Amino acid sequence: MEEKIRAKNNRTITISDDEKDALKSRVLDEKDLESGCDILNKTLNGNLLDLIKYVPDSFADLIIIDPPYNLSKNYNGMKFNSRSEDSYAVFLDSWFPLVCKKLKDDGSLYMCGDWKCTSVMQRAIEKELCVMNRITWQREKGRGAKGNWKNGMEDIWFAVKNPRDYFFDVESVKMKRRVLAPYKADGKPKDWEESDEGNFRLTYPSNFWDDISIPFWSMPENTDHPTQKPEKLYAKLILASSEKGDVIFDPFLGSGTTSVVAKKLGRNFCGIEINEEYCIWAEKRLLMAESDPSIQGYSDGVFWERNSLGEQLKGKKKAGAQSDLFI
Repeated sequence: MEEKIRAKNNRTITISDDEKDALKSRVLDEKDLESGCDILNKTLNGNLLDLIKYVPDSFADLIIIDPPYNLSKNYNGMKFNSRSEDSYAVFLDSWFPLVCKKLKDDGSLYMCGDWKCTSVMQRAIEKELCVMNRITWQREKGRGAKGNWKNGMEDIWFAVKNPRDYFFDVESVKMKRRVLAPYKADGKPKDWEESDEGNFRLTYPSNFWDDISIPFWSMPENTDHPTQKPEKLYAKLILASSEKGDVIFDPFLGSGTTSVVAKKLGRNFCGIEINEEYCIWAEKRLLMAESDPSIQGYSDGVFWERNSLGEQLKGKKKAGAQSDLFI
């Protein structure tokens, strides 16, 4: 395959030939698992149906799933073809119940989908778990189609095993929003903060998120994975539904976003991915996280409204601030 020619400022993660073997050695395959290798904080390379048996039941405090949507897509040579709704339901039923067994009794699960497959996903989840909510987030990417509305949204289903016993920390996922019409009481800001950089308010999150940016070539988290999820998106899920030291499991790891964000936020992780090259990308990102634990759009324990953190940091000489300017 002819090597891509990238722009000068393109920060998409690449793997050199010298790095490849070392990164590959960090990935576990089925032979390693058969010999009893520990799976905690590891990337497992293989088919989910073959490897799931090596993941203990009640292993994870939180499971994040981004499976192939019901779309025809080429994942680095591995093609997934769209199918009828009934056939897609059979696909989900072939692995989702097995994955749910890996969730602790007080654990939580999030599953990503788009408009075409989200209703089928809901029905599959409700067979095993209690659905708590549906998050819709603004996926602002793509040119759209002339004969249809541009798809600018995706869903994330939030479910738990026991609706009377699960962890949820709303304080950790507050958003900092600009106040356009500030209100004062007795001459003092009411429920907002006045600063030289602007007026801001900390707000509780709803189930509609419009502050997410899809990874693109100028962002250091970007890979060539066709459906990569943003680190900021998963940071919200992990902070809200797990504590430090908890175990996060992703059965469709892709280029590693779940594991990377878990590591950056002080959680343990494990992911299964069928594509070896994606596993290698995940390991490269995990190494990068050791020297740069920042998450774009998340700073000082607060999620910032899209394009507002850059203004806050503008003009400040702050080491490592560059990655925060693109949120």
